[in-house]
Amino acid sequence: MFTGLIEDLGTVRQLQTGAESGRITIATGLPMGEIALGDSIAVNGVCLTVTSFGGGLFSADVSPESLSRTTLGDLHPGQRVNLERALRLSDRLGGHLVSGHVDGVGTVLERSRDRNAVRFTLQLPRALNRYLVEKGSVAVDGISLTVNAVGEDTFSVAVIPLSLAKTTLQDRLVGARVNIETDILGKYVERLLSNRGSESPETASLGLEFLAKHGFL
Repeated sequence: MFTGLIEDLGTVRQLQTGAESGRITIATGLPMGEIALGDSIAVNGVCLTVTSFGGGLFSADVSPESLSRTTLGDLHPGQRVNLERALRLSDRLGGHLVSGHVDGVGTVLERSRDRNAVRFTLQLPRALNRYLVEKGSVAVDGISLTVNAVGEDTFSVAVIPLSLAKTTLQDRLVGARVNIETDILGKYVERLLSNRGSESPETASLGLEFLAKHGFL
């Protein structure tokens, strides 16, 4: 689990992709002494597992699912990427809960100056639109952002100068592809509501009687 607050801008050193899997190696300023084999690091919002590290580099295997559902396959040596290590229970949750499981790929449609911020309008798969709400949260390439407006298959965000300077959004121009992860809460709510018709009468109504019967009260 992550917060969407980027810790470091890494640089892709190597990307190997094959028919069944891939492997990425990234140069980073993250302290090597605080990285261990098996650690989770989000790369442009995609949760990857560290398989080797040292000398300012770490490597991770990339599954076929990640290659097909994200922009990781578009990366090339020398390209910068957003990095965030997994959230610790003692950390402040400055962004929002980000799983690192990308829902789909969006495209930058517009980029414009909005006083001290830069406004991005992005197109996303229409099926994901229902999970976005105005003033809700969204992760774009792993960056926790607030949704300003929602259209039929678009949404917009305003990025402050600090976030622009410390993330790859500074490089994202019109036409760029980005990883989108919608708020996990909306997906759980949808799942629960979709199963209501198949529930037993006993569990269909979650009220005081149900809680008392099962020892919660």
